[in-house]
Amino acid sequence: MSQELPLRGRTAVVTGAARGLGADMARSLVRRGAGVALLGLEEDELERVAAELPGSAEYWPVDVTDEDAMDRAAALVERRFGPPSVVVANAGVVAGGPFLDTDPAVWRRVVEVNLVGSAVTARAFLPALLRTRGYYLQVASLAAIGPAPMLSAYCASKSGAETFAQVLRAELAHRGVRVGIAYLSWADTEMVRASDRQEAMRELRAHLPWPASKTYDAAPVADRLVRGVERRAATVYAQPWLRAGQVVRACLPGIVTEGSRRAFLRLAGRADLTGTGLLGAGGRAAESSGGRFG
Repeated sequence: MSQELPLRGRTAVVTGAARGLGADMARSLVRRGAGVALLGLEEDELERVAAELPGSAEYWPVDVTDEDAMDRAAALVERRFGPPSVVVANAGVVAGGPFLDTDPAVWRRVVEVNLVGSAVTARAFLPALLRTRGYYLQVASLAAIGPAPMLSAYCASKSGAETFAQVLRAELAHRGVRVGIAYLSWADTEMVRASDRQEAMRELRAHLPWPASKTYDAAPVADRLVRGVERRAATVYAQPWLRAGQVVRACLPGIVTEGSRRAFLRLAGRADLTGTGLLGAGGRAAESSGGRFG
């Protein structure tokens, strides 16, 4: 039975669990026997995901950038499930557009959710992970490995989240807490589909070299990340080719710059290159949230 349910008896917390990769990870975790606490902004979506899960699941609507709200959520998760042994910092938003044409408030909100929200999540749940000698998984991105034009806030925040997790790993190794970083390329989520509806972003991505231009089904990506959770892996690659991206990481800025120069010349005058605002339903929820706990 333990082989069939490798996470039986464990409690996992997943942020950004209302839709997309977070919801798929929650499904995969429950299938492997874990009790799951779903955290996110969209209460109706969280309720729907929790209701369809076949195992033990509960949800709490909360803004990951709100320290007090996250502390309250952590206390309620522990009261409901006991101290968690897995925390997945998955919550993320994206906004497209050239840096100079992006609303500064929108740019800042991307960094707040993706980077500051990860730090707030860690601060709220690390006391429990220290007691369970648990595992913290930071969801990063291909954007942490190489730059992506029109996504300056997203790249900056994911690079920062990657380094933050590396520091946590070094600080917590002697205390029994493992820290992993997950790298993934474009997953077929509502957020990525919203990005593809923007002509400039769609065309820039189409000119990326294969397989970086490909969109991947979200459910298999979530399963690969959860297998990394089972192993308490230091690094999880949703697509195996991302390992090669690490090897050539130092060369990527120059390659991307030259390819983007040609792409922007083609796009000039015929595509909208202004800022998009936060993209997708999750982005709209993050835009309207002032930091809350319901």
